[in-house]
Amino acid sequence: MSELQDLAALIRADTPLIVVETPDEPRVVEQFRQTLTHVWRAMYRWTITEGLRRIDLDREDPAEDAADIGTTLRAIRGADQRGVYLLLDFHPYLEYAGSQRQLRDLLQRRDCLPHVIVLVGHKVELPAELEALAVRHTPRLPDARLLQKMVHEEAAAYTAEHDGRRVEQDDATVRQIVRNLQGLSLTDARRIARQLIFADGVLGPDDLPQLTRLKFELLNRSGHLHYEYDTARFADVAGARRLKRWVEQRRKVFVEGEAPPGLDPPKGVLLLGVQGCGKSLLAKAVAGGFGVPLVRLDFGTLYAKYHGETESNLRAALASTEQLAPCVLWIDEIEKGLASGGPDGDGGVSRRVLGYLLTWMAERRSNVFLVATANQVQELPAELLRKGRFDEIFFVDLPDAETRRQVFSLHLTARDLDPAGFDLDALAQAAEGFSGAEIEQAIVAGLYAAHAAGTPLNDFMLRSELKQTRPLSVVMREQVAALRAWAAERTVPAD
Repeated sequence: MSELQDLAALIRADTPLIVVETPDEPRVVEQFRQTLTHVWRAMYRWTITEGLRRIDLDREDPAEDAADIGTTLRAIRGADQRGVYLLLDFHPYLEYAGSQRQLRDLLQRRDCLPHVIVLVGHKVELPAELEALAVRHTPRLPDARLLQKMVHEEAAAYTAEHDGRRVEQDDATVRQIVRNLQGLSLTDARRIARQLIFADGVLGPDDLPQLTRLKFELLNRSGHLHYEYDTARFADVAGARRLKRWVEQRRKVFVEGEAPPGLDPPKGVLLLGVQGCGKSLLAKAVAGGFGVPLVRLDFGTLYAKYHGETESNLRAALASTEQLAPCVLWIDEIEKGLASGGPDGDGGVSRRVLGYLLTWMAERRSNVFLVATANQVQELPAELLRKGRFDEIFFVDLPDAETRRQVFSLHLTARDLDPAGFDLDALAQAAEGFSGAEIEQAIVAGLYAAHAAGTPLNDFMLRSELKQTRPLSVVMREQVAALRAWAAERTVPAD
């Protein structure tokens, strides 16, 4: 059944009170007007500024002295024919006992016709007495056909405002823009489409990154998500051969959003590993490998002092992420966000957060790929590690000799130094036990030493810095050894 038929059925059934929560007020009013083709009723719209206007006629006729709340409700009660009354932002005035009583008399049809009252607002909170009488209707978001029509309307508006200059459109890009606008209200989608079109009169591939940023800024009103503008390419990451191959095999299915029969779409991976070995960089590279946006969820911003607010923040953040799909959601150091310090150390908040996250992971249907990173495996709850939560658990180990050689090459190149001028094999041998981050810092320290000496960086300086550094694998030998031993038979090596 279509949304129009749903609304017509509610009106035909003389539903006393319908509540519609939406930021897209004009579209809801227009949908109710369209129901008149299915079921006829006199239809009115009320606002505090304009009063009560009849809107089912060719013109809109204002009623007299109808802006006052009490007068409006008395006018509805005294109407001589059944009607549908769309009351916009009416609910704040229901905190008064007199208004509540008047509305309840209307809903219970005391000495009046069976009218249909519709309360429309961005967020409609009703007194308990009225909530029991209400039917809540959730408007459906615009489909691809309606969004395509909207884009054409905005292109036509641009042409009209620019002396007939037509918008240059790449058909494949327009289809992708429409696909990415799904999940937004028509008002929000129109705002973004208009900004893209009116920027330069062109809808092309260069608009896609801007579209993603605009959509993220629109959805992330809570501030719990961070848009990672710079995703890495796999070519920028040393090692991780198995993980790269794993992502490449799933790229087409994930991006297209339609898995072949019998093949589940990819859901996510957990990256465990030694600190400084590139888990965060790999999370960025996964998004780069899929070619989709990367958003990071900061667990620290979710926690609040009021009961239930933390869970509400998580729900809002995950809902915003789903509207950005297809995308990669990165939860960094996930164990810190789920650790409670004991069964009731935080009043059970962490357990409730974990429960909702696990439910979302199991039931989500949106094209969101989850990448979680962790350092302390012993702090991860067992429920998170069981098979099926993640597609795979990869272990990012200390780099081997070949990977260390690649790390040196990448970081030297990034600093405009020619790797061919260094003995990379000898440096890789000297850096045994070093993580990628520690190798990078050795290069940075070597560059400072070279700058102070007024000479170019050379192998001797780099080996000297390596010799003076005690890597984490030495400083925290026992913990690193325990982590590697635990992962040996429980995870898949990323390299």
